[in-house]
Amino acid sequence: MGKILLKNIHIYAYHGCMIEEEKIGSDYIVNLTVKADLSLSSVTDKLEDTVDYVSLLAIVKKQMSIRSKLLENVVDRIINQVFNDLPKVSQVTVSVSKRNPPIGGSVEEVCVEKELKRSSLNSN
Repeated sequence: MGKILLKNIHIYAYHGCMIEEEKIGSDYIVNLTVKADLSLSSVTDKLEDTVDYVSLLAIVKKQMSIRSKLLENVVDRIINQVFNDLPKVSQVTVSVSKRNPPIGGSVEEVCVEKELKRSSLNSN
């Protein structure tokens, strides 16, 4: 088992409950970690034997481009698409942080993080 991490993906998006957030948007930082069996790819050195991080980035970009009121919704969509598109992935951890949120205080960022194992999807 191994991990593939995409750290500090900077994206501009339009999530939030306020009308202003829909119009002007905000800066977001996404972190994505997936666990998968990387033993075959470490021997074969073939892209098709691993989890392609270009595909992971494409999933993040796609889901971040779909407006949501809540970061929780965005996080779940990223996790679901990773599991749907990439069968080698056994576990996903995603965090989405909104930089300088409009919450009436000096807060650098708010963040929602979730971790899910593929095996827990089958038990529901």
